[in-house]
Amino acid sequence: MFFHVVCQCYFVHIIKIMVEKEYQEQLDFVLGRLKEERQKANMSQMELSFAAGLSQNQVNCIESGRNIPNLYTLIKLCAALNIRPEILFSSANNEREKIRNEIISLVKKYV
Repeated sequence: MFFHVVCQCYFVHIIKIMVEKEYQEQLDFVLGRLKEERQKANMSQMELSFAAGLSQNQVNCIESGRNIPNLYTLIKLCAALNIRPEILFSSANNEREKIRNEIISLVKKYV
């Protein structure tokens, strides 16, 4: 019986670690996309913070993952970047951009 309880506790612990890792990976992806979109808009952290009504420190802490933005803050940042929030959760645009650039380089190479 003791062995069974220990195995269950260990299994629950492993599942918890896996869920936390998945959550962290998703969070890192979204925050990375936020930074990419800011850079794509040619905005500094200071400019973005001003446009979103946040401090530059807040933007820095969000982009570096030290602070997790709430939904309201995320929407303010997206509005300041003139993007829809779902862009942060999808890599489709990024993949399209890579494919587009690759096609352009091939066309230039062979034309």
